[in-house]
Amino acid sequence: MSHAMVRCRVCDLAYVDRAPSQATLAASYHEADYDSADEAEDAADAYARAIAPVLETLKGRGAALEIGTGTGAFLERLQKAGFQELVGVEPSPAAIAAAPAHRKPWIREGIFVEQDFAPGSFDLICCFMTLEHVRDPGALVASARRLLKPGGVFVSVTHDRRAWLNRLLGCRSPIVDIEHMQLFSDESAKGLLARNGYVEVGGASFRNAYSPSYWLRLVPMPDRLKSNLTAALRGTWLDRRKLAANVGNFMSWGFRPH
Repeated sequence: MSHAMVRCRVCDLAYVDRAPSQATLAASYHEADYDSADEAEDAADAYARAIAPVLETLKGRGAALEIGTGTGAFLERLQKAGFQELVGVEPSPAAIAAAPAHRKPWIREGIFVEQDFAPGSFDLICCFMTLEHVRDPGALVASARRLLKPGGVFVSVTHDRRAWLNRLLGCRSPIVDIEHMQLFSDESAKGLLARNGYVEVGGASFRNAYSPSYWLRLVPMPDRLKSNLTAALRGTWLDRRKLAANVGNFMSWGFRPH
């Protein structure tokens, strides 16, 4: 359930060198089911904690765009952080349908297209767990830079394939997935931004907190055993506790030059 990948010896990116067409990818996400609404809230909380130091250096909090917004959970965190205009782009109708009613006006269904927005119109553009899914991440981050105001920031979250857990699991890691067109390391994630004209590029790993039943979904084990254990956990007092761990998610950022 994964594509064959090669590794760039220059930038350390692992990527599919014979990727499906953009139309095929768009159709796949249009048809996909969505069953991660609860986990999206937990992920949004983790992203909000991780991005806080970056936002402290940002002068304006006017407009924010999230590429691959899902249910718009993180947009709501940005609203609480003081952003005045919120826009999310999401290709999955099922994810949008799972969004609370008050978030749906923020979300546009479809694939991100630069021409849908005015140049220099956003203070913040974020793209969480989405760069792995697109055919050309370089084109996406270059488009984002043109849409940012001078001094605006682009922030992404990607899987770090060189994190200890992913190296330990190898091909059994959940990041090795049929939907992933490339897998980043911390080096390749920051390098992507630097090569596309961003300045003050930085990055950091962070911890996610999820319920035990969700963590269990990611563990490589026989399906029947996993299903039985997950069913036994759901709804119990133990499953209501959030377990925090650093599992190799990496946040990178870069600013559009003044």
